[in-house]
Amino acid sequence: MNFILFFPLLVFSVILHEVSHGFAALKEGDETALQLGRLTLNPLSHLDPIGSVLFPLVCLFMNLPLFGWAKPVPINPLRFRNYRSGTIKVSLAGPLTNLLLAALLIGIFSLLAHWVPTLFRAPYLAPFISQGVLLNLVLAVFNLIPIPPLDGSRILSVLLPTEMAYKYNALEPYGFFILMALIGFGLLGKMLYPMVYGLYEFMFRVAGF
Repeated sequence: MNFILFFPLLVFSVILHEVSHGFAALKEGDETALQLGRLTLNPLSHLDPIGSVLFPLVCLFMNLPLFGWAKPVPINPLRFRNYRSGTIKVSLAGPLTNLLLAALLIGIFSLLAHWVPTLFRAPYLAPFISQGVLLNLVLAVFNLIPIPPLDGSRILSVLLPTEMAYKYNALEPYGFFILMALIGFGLLGKMLYPMVYGLYEFMFRVAGF
């Protein structure tokens, strides 16, 4: 039941994350995503067989928090009007979108709790919204980790001196294995969850809960 409830929300959240990168890139002068038809919310254009299907199923069977990713939207930073500032803005667009989704879900949570309490008590609704907030906070914080090719690495790369950035970017082919090692040794959760749950509690406290 949890998978049935949260999988559509996971898909929507990761797709919106990627589409926001594409729109930010378009605003910075890069039309690559637009030309390839990726500025759409159609799931078929964004689903990644591993990140959008297999990995969430593994999370389900291993009793881990539901998590995944969509197929990255193609971006050409060389088309940006300003390479450095454009890269930073486009990289931040995805995580900021997930933060805004979390805030929107908390707003819905607050509205239902205070103004439509009967609907708020409907089975699964409150857990669905609460877990949706948590999911989007995980996506935001996870993608800001400075491990290539995550968004945080793009930001760090343009801030480093050229030679250091070149060596740093050379880690990208190994980024997936680094992340898997962090997950396997239980280090990723120790890095993520203090910040995620801190944000979670702070946002609900601001909303009056």
